[in-house]
Amino acid sequence: MAKVKTVHVCQNCGSQSPKWVGRCTNCGEWNTFVEEAVVKETKSPLSSRTASGSKPQKLNEVRTEQTQRIDCCNRELNRVLGGGLVPGSLVLVGGEPGIGKSTLVLQVALDLKSKKILYVSGEESIQQIKIRANRLKRENDNCYFLSETSLENILTHCEHLEPEVLIIDSIQTVATAHIESSPGSVSQIRECTNAISKFSKERQIPAILIGHITKEGSLAGPKVLEHMVDTVLQFEGENQYLYRILRSIKNRFGSTSELGIFEMNNEGMREVTNPSELLINRDHEGLSGTAISGAIEGNRPLLIEIQSLVSTAAYGTPQRSSTGFDLRRLNMLLAVLEKRAGFKLASKDVFLNIAGGIKVDDPAIDLAVISAILSSNFDLAIDKKLCFTGEVGLSGEIRAVNRLEQRIAEAEKLGMQKIFIPKNGKSLNLSKFKIQIEEVNRVDDFFKKLFRKN
Repeated sequence: MAKVKTVHVCQNCGSQSPKWVGRCTNCGEWNTFVEEAVVKETKSPLSSRTASGSKPQKLNEVRTEQTQRIDCCNRELNRVLGGGLVPGSLVLVGGEPGIGKSTLVLQVALDLKSKKILYVSGEESIQQIKIRANRLKRENDNCYFLSETSLENILTHCEHLEPEVLIIDSIQTVATAHIESSPGSVSQIRECTNAISKFSKERQIPAILIGHITKEGSLAGPKVLEHMVDTVLQFEGENQYLYRILRSIKNRFGSTSELGIFEMNNEGMREVTNPSELLINRDHEGLSGTAISGAIEGNRPLLIEIQSLVSTAAYGTPQRSSTGFDLRRLNMLLAVLEKRAGFKLASKDVFLNIAGGIKVDDPAIDLAVISAILSSNFDLAIDKKLCFTGEVGLSGEIRAVNRLEQRIAEAEKLGMQKIFIPKNGKSLNLSKFKIQIEEVNRVDDFFKKLFRKN
């Protein structure tokens, strides 16, 4: 009879301890150890899978002509993946509950009519999936659905059906009988992901795994889960807004700087090919506190609207609030305005918002942020045909930004008449643009030019 060993496993980082401890010595979390029974002497048949006939090879002996990416029939998803699904790869999709993970993956399964797909759901019945597919108004006779949580049964169906794409919704609901712990535990997630990874790579079948996230916003399960998969995609966005951003956190077959933008509607996730037109409100003519910035998200240029409200502090201590923009960077910009440009904002409440519910980390929107702040402070409206791009330094200088020509081209395409850029942009070929270009060097000189005609 196999000897059973009991260990305590941290549900946050996966570290093990022979006895229960209150605080994990590895990650520092409290009350995360759960007792699990592990069969020590019996090896798992899942972990003993090996690629038959494998041998060491030189790179010049490896043939890649037949390794072609699978088109997902979704341009935004293909952009984030780097051109489509790679055969034998594992893609992990995470995000808040209700943000659209299952909806997007189901759309891909129903639109990909040229491949045989197995969609395994451990959270919904087939009848519930049918209702959601009817809402999406899509059909695919080459897509098979299975409601199952047993890993052994899932792999058995895969061997019989021989799908070309495998979808698991979600990995936290799948469990193997080899591990005596509940689904979603560290041991179950690690073992199930490892078995699916080996099955996928042996048969060159791409697998898409949907994963839950914790209350802190990170993917649930051990950190090793993100190391085991090839690509990690993260959904971002507020439930109150219609827009969703799909970011690539890890990608072994493409760039991690790409992102896809979707709009949630009654028929699922719609691709947003020109997000600048949707993120900019054209009806703020004559209103102060609004500025347009040329930003770069991933490899895509887009125009975003910066909104600011500056008012006298009513409760003594001034408030600083930011939505979609780093609060620490906002405090830094306010300090630059006070120290280098002489604007007194220490006794003012400052509220900043990036319209559309998106989050932007591009430092090139600094110039638009301080423009919106001073516009609201002096109650002077900025012309809606003006655009700003430039990073603000601690000494008050306006620093150069990368890919300036793409920002200018996007502003010109959206009908902007004038754009403010850093002064060292003269080294670029700016004569090809029809839009009026104003070069600025320092913050104090910039505001003299900006409010001269406003």
